[in-house]
Amino acid sequence: MEARAVNRHLRISPRKMRLVVDLVRGKNVGEALAMLEHLPKKGAGIVSKTLRSVVANAENTQSVDVDRLYIKTIAVDGGAVMKRHMPRAHGRATVIRKRTSHLTVVVDER
Repeated sequence: MEARAVNRHLRISPRKMRLVVDLVRGKNVGEALAMLEHLPKKGAGIVSKTLRSVVANAENTQSVDVDRLYIKTIAVDGGAVMKRHMPRAHGRATVIRKRTSHLTVVVDER
């Protein structure tokens, strides 16, 4: 009875997102949402929003008890990379890579 939600093309690097995701992997949904609420990172709000979405998916599509849900798998993958240029000395330019992420959350009933 698992439910999943995918949030794609997030404007935050996968490395920064994984710091947040590693904290909540395997936890109960209520416990994870409480942790994310007090975490001072940009990724915490994004993960929290996706987690609430997957709980709503589970609630509406299957008859599950929301209190018994836990995060079965949560993964952050790299998305498209936007390339920008920064002018440097002696007429050169360096590439600035603005990375994006794809977040996948799967919850299941314990």
